[in-house]
Amino acid sequence: MRGYLPGRFSFNVKGGRCENCSGDGTIKIEMNFLPDVYVPCEVCHGARYNRETLEVHYKGKSIAEVLDMPIEEGLEFFEAVPTIARHLRTLNEVGLGYVRLGQSAPTLSGGEAQRVKLASELQKRSTGRTVYVLDEPTTGLHFEDISKLITVLSGLVDKGNTVIVIEHNLDVVKTADWVVDMGPEGGNGGGLVVAEGTPEQIASVPASHTGKFLQSILGADRISAAAVPTAARSTRKKTVARTAAQPVAKKAAAKKAAVKKPAAKKTARSTKA
Repeated sequence: MRGYLPGRFSFNVKGGRCENCSGDGTIKIEMNFLPDVYVPCEVCHGARYNRETLEVHYKGKSIAEVLDMPIEEGLEFFEAVPTIARHLRTLNEVGLGYVRLGQSAPTLSGGEAQRVKLASELQKRSTGRTVYVLDEPTTGLHFEDISKLITVLSGLVDKGNTVIVIEHNLDVVKTADWVVDMGPEGGNGGGLVVAEGTPEQIASVPASHTGKFLQSILGADRISAAAVPTAARSTRKKTVARTAAQPVAKKAAAKKAAVKKPAAKKTARSTKA
């Protein structure tokens, strides 16, 4: 037993890390007129730890090999450790199974960083009163991973939370409860609300570019079914307006008749005389 403490396996502090590269695993070569070049450290060869630390193995793997695992593989590796497996399972559920355990945060895309934050929120106890705002969380995701993410977001909504997603992916748009389509174009040509409603209602709006693409995904049956309530409401409004106009017409006719009666009476008196 070497008696190493947990800090020995951190590449952020001295002790277990490679001091030649300060635990980065790479060496920066500054170029005067070109972008800097990063090459693997010649001492640790990118492992980020010194030789003594790499001699320690868990289930046949060193700390460097563990950190190089994808999250999906790490979930199987730490299945017997509930405190670790629980966090890895949540990360895998939001579509981050391909990310390496030791991947540095600055290398994550915007969508990946949002999903990491989302995973940390999912670990907390849900109150059912939280509003989540996500900006294109499907960036870089495979179709299967998008399906996983949609399942997670739907689970948040089922618990009473509100999820607002800024997204262009139609697989996400078609599952929304309510869609606000901004446009009609991008940049200076946009900024207006073109249409809003359910995905089926958006698909029935001719001016909506999003609606045109939703038509092929949703199908004519769903779109026509969604348009029926709108037509029914329009018919009801006309009926109400027509019904409301009838008493007014009757009152006008009665008033007109009342005005004519005195004239008829005057004529009768003149005849008698």
